Amino acid sequence: GGGTPFKVYTPFWRALNAGPEPREPIAAPLKLNDGSARLVSERLEDWNPLPIHPNWAGGMQNEWTPGEIGAHERLEVFLDGPVRGYADDRNIPGEASTSKLSPHLAFGEITPFQIWHGSRSVKDAPARDVEVFRKEVAWREFAHHLLFFFPKLATKNFNASFDAFPWGATDPVKLKAWQTGQTGYPIVDAGMRELNETGFIHNRVRMIVASFLCKHLLLDWRLGEAYFAEKLLDFDLAANNGGWQWASGSGCDAAPYFRIFNPYLQTKKFDPKLEYIKKWVPEFQEFSYPKPIVDHEFARKRCLEVYAKALKKENG
Repeated sequence: GGGTPFKVYTPFWRALNAGPEPREPIAAPLKLNDGSARLVSERLEDWNPLPIHPNWAGGMQNEWTPGEIGAHERLEVFLDGPVRGYADDRNIPGEASTSKLSPHLAFGEITPFQIWHGSRSVKDAPARDVEVFRKEVAWREFAHHLLFFFPKLATKNFNASFDAFPWGATDPVKLKAWQTGQTGYPIVDAGMRELNETGFIHNRVRMIVASFLCKHLLLDWRLGEAYFAEKLLDFDLAANNGGWQWASGSGCDAAPYFRIFNPYLQTKKFDPKLEYIKKWVPEFQEFSYPKPIVDHEFARKRCLEVYAKALKKENG
């Protein structure tokens, strides 16, 4: 309303929701003019682009169907079922309760307009479920809005108070344990193993693993952002950056620094039957499973002290 960019998501959503309905999706062109001359090209298959020995993409191939057809089939399946109850079930990583449209959005195989208007066809789902789903699509748009108006976000903290934040010295051992799912915290390890095998990680668990890296291990959020950028099939600079800055507390509309996800309570609340953990960390109850690399209560207390001291000093 004041002519300046939005810096908080809720007003952004309210303005979007109160405004005109987003335009109808644009139909595919009936014809593409590729020029009069025939271009000579090599066959993509001859490049052998897919891994064979070892086939590290096996989990991805089993999970995803790339392309527009796969994207629209994914949307149709979601709107036919999981959207009902989405508002609550989207936080349960052990259930097929999310749309998993993010990789298709990242590659432009489906558009936010198509998803928005597709959700209008759902007649028997609670309005709250549809609205919460739309809010998730709008959050991605908000992340792009931020990066457009504040391009420094690609590498810098949105909140300048964090520029001098004393992130702990990069500990390659603990960083590697986090990356490979060997932290000794089953919900954290499950998320990282899902990421490494499928190129995807459930959104609730993304927040948990990000909080763990920044606040339990006191490692710079940019380390986590870079690893996600390397592994995520749905990598999107704006959304990835927005998520990591939210988790660390350095972004706009971010989680306050004193909000530290307790991996044990998060498990109890969102994976009470341990279905997600058992799938990705089947050995978590065995002697071979590593002990926690840091004690939760110690890490929580240290984090609160470091954050409070750093921000108090910065703000004078």
